[in-house]
Amino acid sequence: MTRYPRDMTGYGANPPAANWPNGAKIAVQIVLNYEEGGENNILHGDAASEAFLSEITGAQPWPGQRHWNMESIYEYGARAGFWRVHRMLGDLPVTVYGVATALARAPEQVAAMKASGWEIASHGLKWVEHKDMSEEEERAQIAEAIRVHIEATGEAPRGWYTGRCSNNTVRLAAETGQFTYVADSYADDLPYWMKINGQDQLIVPYTLDCNDMRFAIPAGFTNGNQFESYLKDSFDVLYEEGAAGAPKMLSIGLHCRLIGRPGRAAALRRAIEYFKSHDDVWFATRLQIAEHWTKEHPPVTTPIPSQMDRETFVSEFGGIFEHSPWIAEGAHAQELGPTHDTAQGIHQALARVFRAAPDDQRLGVLTAHPDLAGKLAAAKRLTAESTAEQASVGLDELTDEERATFTRLNDSYTTKFGFPFIIAVRDNTKATIMAAFERRIGNDRATEFDEACRQVERIAELRLQEKLPR
Repeated sequence: MTRYPRDMTGYGANPPAANWPNGAKIAVQIVLNYEEGGENNILHGDAASEAFLSEITGAQPWPGQRHWNMESIYEYGARAGFWRVHRMLGDLPVTVYGVATALARAPEQVAAMKASGWEIASHGLKWVEHKDMSEEEERAQIAEAIRVHIEATGEAPRGWYTGRCSNNTVRLAAETGQFTYVADSYADDLPYWMKINGQDQLIVPYTLDCNDMRFAIPAGFTNGNQFESYLKDSFDVLYEEGAAGAPKMLSIGLHCRLIGRPGRAAALRRAIEYFKSHDDVWFATRLQIAEHWTKEHPPVTTPIPSQMDRETFVSEFGGIFEHSPWIAEGAHAQELGPTHDTAQGIHQALARVFRAAPDDQRLGVLTAHPDLAGKLAAAKRLTAESTAEQASVGLDELTDEERATFTRLNDSYTTKFGFPFIIAVRDNTKATIMAAFERRIGNDRATEFDEACRQVERIAELRLQEKLPR
């Protein structure tokens, strides 16, 4: 048995209704990353200078040396860029991703953030790579980041985003129990819950596309108009989806040293004015979105199929294919994961086992099905699923003439093919079932065997849709 941890399904074709406040069609969430003074620098005890997200194309770390030009670019973000962005966005709800050591070196900026009522979330202890850190080191850095954040701002952070994270980051942040949300994900346009070591952690995804970092990477934005156009197009698509009844969240990522440059700030201003020109737009901090989502869509507490042990899984799904628990046993041994924790996901896992089975085993599944309106139904010896299915189209309330017709057709069909007539009754009416009976009895055995197998899979799919939320 293997388990695949990634969720490739998410909300699927039917995302939950966001129910943003006042019927908003879109939630616009602006992040300002405050990293200046927390970047790699030998003054900060690091091994080399910073080389990430600056105006210097192809910058490389300078081991053991300060990089004067790089330092001055970061200083621009603190000295000028921050204040330009603050003047522009000071009246809007903004979430700051604050690197703790940078916040500790920015008393004036922190005071301005707080005066504007901005949320200050944690962006880690230092703006450095975490991918090669041991769990113990990263865990200690998270704890230290929280401590320094409280000292620098007066409050504990309720949101977390590392950015340059490791595969352990989300789990380690969640295990603190500190954070209303974690943002180290780019996987959706809506918040979602993750079950981590038995506890529910809300994830509020971030963005790398609607992000001014693309001014500092190859094949990114080269002028403000490109950034503005991309933000507007993103807004328009999400606003249209919201107007159609499926509101989403637009995340925008900014950096003081990047968007704070005059030529880029002008593009941001135009985009913000464009957003404000629309009705039913909710500008919110990430914390406000997280609190709203927690209230509207609390975590689901029902058992999760991919986390069930074999006995529980077979107990839950062993009857989906009629009297054939071996199919559920085979499915449980597959590579299941969060992406299978839906009706369609479990159906695929079960159907793969059924489809891979030799014909004699599949025949056994067919012969396990009861006749329609047959002797087992009359004797009330059907499974609960078959009883409900046959009753749904009135096969439990036949006239004597109808019952005689079904008996004749059942006998003729079984004599010819060696298995009972099978049809997904919930897709049909009594009349269409009878018509299919009359039509299919003329098929050759190979054709009918294939059709019966398709109907068995459809019956299983309908049973799972009734059993699981999606």
